[in-house]
Amino acid sequence: MNATDRTPADLLRSALAGDPGRPLVTFYDDATGERVELSVATFANWVAKTANLLQGDLGAEPGDRLALLLPAHWQSAVWLLACASVGVVAEVGGDPARADLVVSGPDTLQEAAACSGERVALALRPLGGRFPQPPAGFADYAVEVPGQGDRFAPFQPVDADGPGLVVGGEELSYAGIVEQAREDAVERGLGEGSRVLSSLGYDRWEGLSAGLYAALATGGSVVLCRNADRLSAGALAQRIESERVTHTA
Repeated sequence: MNATDRTPADLLRSALAGDPGRPLVTFYDDATGERVELSVATFANWVAKTANLLQGDLGAEPGDRLALLLPAHWQSAVWLLACASVGVVAEVGGDPARADLVVSGPDTLQEAAACSGERVALALRPLGGRFPQPPAGFADYAVEVPGQGDRFAPFQPVDADGPGLVVGGEELSYAGIVEQAREDAVERGLGEGSRVLSSLGYDRWEGLSAGLYAALATGGSVVLCRNADRLSAGALAQRIESERVTHTA
């Protein structure tokens, strides 16, 4: 990673320039048996497509507020980096009624409908599948994102010192996200090649850091586990070994 990186989008660009083929996010859902592994290049491609959707079709601008009503999931990580690429403030668990646009999972559609702006819904099905029946009043992410461009350029430069993330009642700038992620990485003993298994939610900074930002800031990768409470101790230990995990959260 470069010392000059000041936003999460900068960190991703540096990772892409360094080793695009290495794993970045490996996701498990132990309620469905899903496993998805995304290399830096594949993850960055999803981010670019999502940022193009956000900036183009949804008309989002720097400083707009996006209520992110998603669990810890690989697609949530994509949206967080897409917001950072455009300059949109991601409010994790934010109030849709006060947001400029909302991104919702299948379990929060009723709540998300309070948003008067653009609404996007994610089915969170294996392999990024679409809804069997599109929810009324929402764009289906899985339908809209595949046709977006594979490269992204913001209409306006992203202000690293501007607001970037709201989580757990705390607001961080983009530069603040990077700085805090680097500090957390030092505390956790993370470095290049570290592989962090996290079963923490994304509703607190600790979960976002362990399950995305700290590894991204140090050239590491994450194994993000949803519904890991369904695993036995033996199954978890086997996963830690098979995924070559170096740190857990």
